[in-house]
Amino acid sequence: MANLFPDTPDMVWTDEPVAEELESGGAVFGRSWRFDFDKGEFVMSPTRKMAVADDKEAWVIWCEKAIRTPRYRHLIYSRDYGSELEDLIGGTSRALQESEIRRMVTETLLADARTQSVDQFVFAWEGETCRFSCRITNIRDEIETLESVVI
Repeated sequence: MANLFPDTPDMVWTDEPVAEELESGGAVFGRSWRFDFDKGEFVMSPTRKMAVADDKEAWVIWCEKAIRTPRYRHLIYSRDYGSELEDLIGGTSRALQESEIRRMVTETLLADARTQSVDQFVFAWEGETCRFSCRITNIRDEIETLESVVI
């Protein structure tokens, strides 16, 4: 019977970190699938295969999904994943709500080792709805702007 775990010369078994982990300060930037948050579905190629996201795009998708996912609601996620934005109570001052949005978003995104900083928040109010954007920087000093809404 063939060995279930073959040991061939091209296979390297080691407990040492992969070179990519060392270069990025211990965080692994991996590939992921592209996701269209407006449609709520994965992006498909013309041949109906899921489109692959590069390292930076995969990190940005993770950040956006983490902000949109309510913390503690889904057992599949750890207690460190997701945000508590839906728990913001209306009736408090806008300044307090903006402060809480800053805190919650920063806490949510810094849970990922790839995220270096979250800053430059901009808020726009439409009635009780708050639209905000912020600048995120990863440990490779790549910068992106995230936008979201709190109702």
